[in-house]
Amino acid sequence: MSSTRSLSRAPVTIAAATQVASSVLTVQTSGAGFIDITSEVAKFVAEAGAGEGGLTVFVRHTSASLTIQENADPTVLADLTTVLNGLAPETARWQHDTEGPDDMPAHVKTMLTSVSLQIPVLQGCLALGTWQGIYLIEHRRRPHRREVVLQFIGMVK
Repeated sequence: MSSTRSLSRAPVTIAAATQVASSVLTVQTSGAGFIDITSEVAKFVAEAGAGEGGLTVFVRHTSASLTIQENADPTVLADLTTVLNGLAPETARWQHDTEGPDDMPAHVKTMLTSVSLQIPVLQGCLALGTWQGIYLIEHRRRPHRREVVLQFIGMVK
């Protein structure tokens, strides 16, 4: 069985990693939910003078996480919240509840998502798709102060 496929690829771009730029983004959350940090991450890339390279985004917590998701329709985030709450409900019989009933579910939700993202930087811009945004996900009900490490490695403009 054969299928017809149409593939194309842009020419290879080669850049030496000549710069490492780092910063810490502090995010004050208001409780559980998705916080769009795309514009702050893009500002960091611009301030770093990034040309071609890679960006690491890393959250320093075990009850908050990161994701790249649709940024056009807020019902996507609402549905994702429903799924995460269903996979790690507060009503389960968790042994670890030191900081309350949302403690262990927050750790599970972090494990199911991610604490770091790798995003290509092309011609000084994040190589995100049209409807993609970068989100910090707060998994705890209470407000928290979260730290997100941003690090660009690559070539300057």
